[in-house]
Amino acid sequence: MGSGAVAGYRLGSTLARLLPDRVGGPAARLLGRLAGHLNPGRRSLVARNLERTRRHDTPQPTDREVSRSVDAVFASYADYWYRSFRLPGMSVDAIDAGFSQDGYEHIVEARRSGTGPIMALPHLGCWEWAAFWLARVNDLPVSAVVEAIEPPELFEWFRSYRASLGMDIITLGPSAGSDVVRAIRANHVVCLPCDRHVGGAGVEVEFFGETTTLPAGPATLALRTGTALLPVAIYDNARGCHAIVRPPIPTERTGRLRHDVERVTRLLAAELEDLIRLAPEQWHLLQPNWPSDRVTDPAG
Repeated sequence: MGSGAVAGYRLGSTLARLLPDRVGGPAARLLGRLAGHLNPGRRSLVARNLERTRRHDTPQPTDREVSRSVDAVFASYADYWYRSFRLPGMSVDAIDAGFSQDGYEHIVEARRSGTGPIMALPHLGCWEWAAFWLARVNDLPVSAVVEAIEPPELFEWFRSYRASLGMDIITLGPSAGSDVVRAIRANHVVCLPCDRHVGGAGVEVEFFGETTTLPAGPATLALRTGTALLPVAIYDNARGCHAIVRPPIPTERTGRLRHDVERVTRLLAAELEDLIRLAPEQWHLLQPNWPSDRVTDPAG
């Protein structure tokens, strides 16, 4: 099973680079929409996520509009893989030409202190493009924290693939915290997805109007190292992608570490909400993330 999965991803990567973009892009998005219709449990989960992001919209979207938005999420997720697979074959000039940003100065300013910033990301858009842009266009050292996946052969393939984009890969696990601290002290830019709790210490927060748990790691690391904690999101567009880097979240110590971690994580949750609401149809959160999801979702 492991070798078969790796072969499938290798084939997808090869096809993405060989096909003309005018063919590969639309084909990937069509396959994504079809995959969404073949998985009703996951489709229902995505619909709930979209409902959360639009809870206060007036008027509320119709059922047909919701269905189209769910299709768009699955199309965007397939497009994420398609774009990611094409990155290793793209020139530095092409990576730069397809990338735009707002707030890069916050990364530059943070690194002047000698400690690399933490880029706290939601699972939104093609974040690998941004990491590639930092590493290859701006020649910055980049470390990315990723979740281990099964089977191990597939995870190792992803590790080598992301390393080919110029990233040092840190796997979530018992040693991840110390590995991230070393990267921060080496002035690396650390990419840390943090809109889903996947184990370890967590903080209870209100996230899109419902109580759930988000990882405590970003706040804990920023408070302990003194580095900048930057909310960041990457948005896909017709040319490539656009990054928004928000100003650093205040991480001054005000009392007990546990209380400070809770305070900073709740500030981060609010920033993530604002960033996700700018493009909810690019939010690739396809796993249960709230207690109500785990109770009702057959895909979870």
